[in-house]
Amino acid sequence: MEHRNNITEFILLGLSQKKEVEVLCFFLFVLCYAAIVTGNLLIMVSTTCTPLVTQPMYFFLRYLALSDLCYTSTVTPKLITDLLATKKSISYSGCMTQLFTMHFFGGIEVFILTAMAYDRYVAICRPLHYTVVMSRQRCDLLILASCAGGFLHSFGQFVLAIFLPYCGPNEIDHYFCDVYPLLKLACMDTSKIGFLVIANSGLMGLVIFVVLVMSYGVILYTVKSYSAESCRKALSTCSSHVTVVVLFFALLLFIYIRPATTFPEDKVFALFYTIIAPMLNPLIYTLRNMEMKNAIKKLWCLLTESKRNRLKNIPACH
Repeated sequence: MEHRNNITEFILLGLSQKKEVEVLCFFLFVLCYAAIVTGNLLIMVSTTCTPLVTQPMYFFLRYLALSDLCYTSTVTPKLITDLLATKKSISYSGCMTQLFTMHFFGGIEVFILTAMAYDRYVAICRPLHYTVVMSRQRCDLLILASCAGGFLHSFGQFVLAIFLPYCGPNEIDHYFCDVYPLLKLACMDTSKIGFLVIANSGLMGLVIFVVLVMSYGVILYTVKSYSAESCRKALSTCSSHVTVVVLFFALLLFIYIRPATTFPEDKVFALFYTIIAPMLNPLIYTLRNMEMKNAIKKLWCLLTESKRNRLKNIPACH
């Protein structure tokens, strides 16, 4: 424990050492984070305050938006403030907390995407049993299982990181605390721990990604026998899911499936699954989904009508 307490804080080197680049990134990421908050809140409200709340697909979409928002909020606000800070530091406890919460919400998102794929599989491949199989109780259990899976994954990462001895230096070549950059700072041989990280993150992600690809492959094979209209509707819904899955998993697997090494490009790749993907997900799920578009229009009409009624009830000034 003595060695471990030698480090009380870490210095985050951030995205760039050039001040003009950091200022530009500051304004860009402020806009991105505002879009993330607005888009995901809009999905959560639209799927809660409209009839879509009764449909399992939008039940999962609501929780996916929530996990997206929480996931990016573990990293992005700190990144934005650090871009204008002279010293980009994070305490030891803050670093471990960030690592745990980021992997917790990221793990939940991975398992919710799996639940959404299962929902689409049942809806398209077993439509007569859909209402029985995807009951509200089953949906609640899948969300609880996603949370449990996210906790087990993040707890594994947390345990691997917190028991490492950190003797110095304390500079993390990244903009947030993650396992691989921390392994570089440990004053011990971390090769075996690196394999555990690959098993916990890389292999888990790879297995889930293969399962998702196979499930969507079965769905595509099934819809071949549908009518043109039913096939178009099924493909329109599934294309949104497939786009989000590929966007989230592609770079995530690149980071975590390889041996425990870090590259300067990792910071740029990490932007895609910490900021870009959570920002694009609301657009992907709304632009090609007529039910979501109608729900947002209905919500807007309700808000404007409510505002109009309040203005009518305000007495005129004489």
